[in-house]
Amino acid sequence: MAAVTPIAPSSMPVSTRDQALREAAEKLEASFLAEMLKSAGLGKTSDHFGGGSGEDQFGSFLVQEQAMQMVKAGGIGLTESLFQALKEKQDEA
Repeated sequence: MAAVTPIAPSSMPVSTRDQALREAAEKLEASFLAEMLKSAGLGKTSDHFGGGSGEDQFGSFLVQEQAMQMVKAGGIGLTESLFQALKEKQDEA
């Protein structure tokens, strides 16, 4: 099975507005990935360690941070698509 190569962001100069849009797109992709990770069972408490309610409460932070690290490593290419859509929408306004 071949590795999936993420879409590289454009190398054009980035304005402050574009940077804010890119950060918003990254957060959206991270939220999407976090939900997918939760659906896959990541972050659920196991009975083996017995972390109790604290483990349940902080498990979501772990999943969210793992999703953000996935985005920073290239993600699934959703950030660039979201960024372009947000940019087009803002340019129309």
